[in-house]
Amino acid sequence: MTSGTIASLDWRIEFRDPVQETLYRDAMRAQDEQQLRHALWLITVVLLAFCAADQALLRSGNALLTLWFIRGAIALSCMVLALAMASRRVRSHLPILVNTLFFLGISGLLLTLPLNPGSTELHISTMLAASTAIYLLVPNRLPWTLAWNAYLAAGFVTVMTLWSPLTPGMLAISLLLLGFVNLTGGLALIRINRLQRWQFALWMEEHELNRKLQSEIEERRLLEAQLRHLASTDPLTGIANRRRFFELAERELSRAQREQSPLAICMVDIDLFKSLNDHHGHAVGDLVLTTVAACCASVLRETDIIGRYGGEEFVIALPQADHDTALQIAERLRAKVTSLRLPMLNADAHLSVTVGISQVEPGETRLEPALQRADEALYSGKARGRNCVMVAGDAPSPLAAQA
Repeated sequence: MTSGTIASLDWRIEFRDPVQETLYRDAMRAQDEQQLRHALWLITVVLLAFCAADQALLRSGNALLTLWFIRGAIALSCMVLALAMASRRVRSHLPILVNTLFFLGISGLLLTLPLNPGSTELHISTMLAASTAIYLLVPNRLPWTLAWNAYLAAGFVTVMTLWSPLTPGMLAISLLLLGFVNLTGGLALIRINRLQRWQFALWMEEHELNRKLQSEIEERRLLEAQLRHLASTDPLTGIANRRRFFELAERELSRAQREQSPLAICMVDIDLFKSLNDHHGHAVGDLVLTTVAACCASVLRETDIIGRYGGEEFVIALPQADHDTALQIAERLRAKVTSLRLPMLNADAHLSVTVGISQVEPGETRLEPALQRADEALYSGKARGRNCVMVAGDAPSPLAAQA
């Protein structure tokens, strides 16, 4: 038990922090209610058993009926409270009801003393048992527990003095026994409350550490996701970088070989990009790269893969694309780029791209041969006037725009 935890408790063995004390009470409510229900039923059974004992002692008469009435009223109150504890309305007023029941129960117990013909020793034993039950059986706050035991002890001495005066020796023994029971019961209750709050404080500390750890884990997971994104994404255009493109394209190549399906590779190059970059500056050049990359990505299928190959060149993998499908996609891409207009460029300065296409041949286990053929087709298109689509081994596309 740490000194910090002990210092955080007041004389009532409650947390000095009212918020922490409220949290503790909320956490202990279910356990306290269960313990209280068990205690109420036990008290009910004990009182009914005393009714049977009263019958054996008193046989009959008004005293017996009065005893039965008092014990029955207390037993009935315990039963009603135990049955009603499931109600939210009763639960919110439970401390008031419990302390009211304490007052009625202790008062009723004291009133039965003059009616019971038992010996003084029996009455003292009854008071000691009742005092122990108040401390350990019924959950209550420490000040109330001490107050009800003081009321029980004072009431017992008063009743016995008025009804059957005790000898000085018997009075001293009674007070010593009651004092001993209150001392041991009080120390036991203090120890229990201290241990329970210490355990709760440790649980709260562990819960907070787990929360911080979970938060750090989430932050680390987000950081790792960001690092993975940065490691696989071109920071300027936002599309896959070269390394990431080849990772994804190699998977498509393996699947194409496994399923014997077509796979096309496209090399895309922005026409006259160097002169545009030199004339308008790198900021405009970066904007052109970003715009063209987004334009290319917008015309592709969900299964297609685009990445920045280097400089103003982009590379595209087209799974399940034969010669005609690849040509249609490339033509759509070229036409979309040609229609782009940027306000910082002159009216006669149109963006365009040249596209080289190649099919992965059966039996090829690497992408490099297809990339090489697509690159050669690209440079063939550049030599023929740019702004066109070239298929490796074919003539320029008849749909190509005029250079």
